[in-house]
Amino acid sequence: MPFTLTMPKLSPTMEAGTIVKWHKKVGDRVEAGDVLFDAATDKATVEYQALDEGWLRKIIIQEGGEASVNQPVAIFTAENNESIEGYQPQGITISTPETSKEQENPQEEGGAVEAQQPKKKTETVFAQPQFVPEPPLENYSFEYPTRHLEKKILASPLAKKLAKEKGLDLSTVKGSGPNERIMSRDLAKAQPAGAAAFGHRESPSVPPGSYEEIPMSPIRKIIGKRLQEAKSFIPHFYVTQSIDAEPLAAIREQLKNNEIKISVNDLIVKACAIALKQHPEINAGFNSVNQTILRFKTVDIAIAVSLESGLITPIVRHADYKNLGEIALEVRNLAQRAREGKLSPQEYQGGSFTISNLGMFGVKEFQAILNPPQAAILAVGGIQDVAVVRQGNIVPGKVLNLTLSVDHRVIDGAAAALFLQKLKKILENPAVLLIS
Repeated sequence: MPFTLTMPKLSPTMEAGTIVKWHKKVGDRVEAGDVLFDAATDKATVEYQALDEGWLRKIIIQEGGEASVNQPVAIFTAENNESIEGYQPQGITISTPETSKEQENPQEEGGAVEAQQPKKKTETVFAQPQFVPEPPLENYSFEYPTRHLEKKILASPLAKKLAKEKGLDLSTVKGSGPNERIMSRDLAKAQPAGAAAFGHRESPSVPPGSYEEIPMSPIRKIIGKRLQEAKSFIPHFYVTQSIDAEPLAAIREQLKNNEIKISVNDLIVKACAIALKQHPEINAGFNSVNQTILRFKTVDIAIAVSLESGLITPIVRHADYKNLGEIALEVRNLAQRAREGKLSPQEYQGGSFTISNLGMFGVKEFQAILNPPQAAILAVGGIQDVAVVRQGNIVPGKVLNLTLSVDHRVIDGAAAALFLQKLKKILENPAVLLIS
């Protein structure tokens, strides 16, 4: 008897998955527990192990194809020689314009159209704006000369005379006369002649505005959906604080000299854990279904980790109970396993506060979008070398900019400012991070 394998729900938030690799081919015998395929979900790439035994007779979703949860991906039979001709896979079907048209105009065998039921009145829904690229330019000609013009330069006598008088390089301008002959009117675009001159280049091979379209990964889709919703429906409020980072850099260097590997981000995670404990109103969230404010009872700090396919936020649970060394080891382990796609759902779902650090990319400061239902996220820039005033003298110094984004439904500006003041005090006196 034929039976259908549908796309399983491999994570609590998964809506669709992409088949990355089939480990079996059509005609193979599959035993329960065999790894059947790898699927990229909204958070990681997961191996799917077969729950039933049978013969793989047809692969519906090929490698690289996407399927919604419960959409058919393959057909199996209990026996090897069973026919699947005429068998209709079980599971949800994805409607196409053709099937939608048939459903809108159902017909009986005799060709008579059934009486259509009056449509129910629906509420007005505002359509999402459509943003599409402009097509590449057609009939475009590159207006500057290129290497293929290294033949004899055609120019009018007047153009040659003026170019010599003004010290212009005729090879740097494209003529507008017959056979691209350079006329005196073209000299306005000519570059100066001399020992030092701008180089020539190959002619562009593609028209301006050309592009390629790349399908979104499951992770990128869910990131886009959640961030668009967060930015559209949550009233963001931003507060920025500058930190004297000299003590922070010094203590990190001292630890490094004693072979203790601690990053600036580890120090910030520990400092946030202390500050959140003392400012519980920041360790909060918003339940949009119940329209209630959440006061988290534990300090669980999510760390934004960049992946090739998107972004994931593994969580340091009970961060306020862990010392600096424990936090450093855990963050490195979580980040490594995130890049390998080996995190379990409980390691990246939830959290009470998020830290996003772009300092390693030389970013001075930025504003992060909230990670709902959390009500706050800290954006960390890089340590900048600046001139500072100490005891009336201008001396070299270091500054670190922190920007706190908050949900204004939950956190007011004053509360955000007080939290950053506490964070500033801790980071400018980082010895406390070693004894907490």
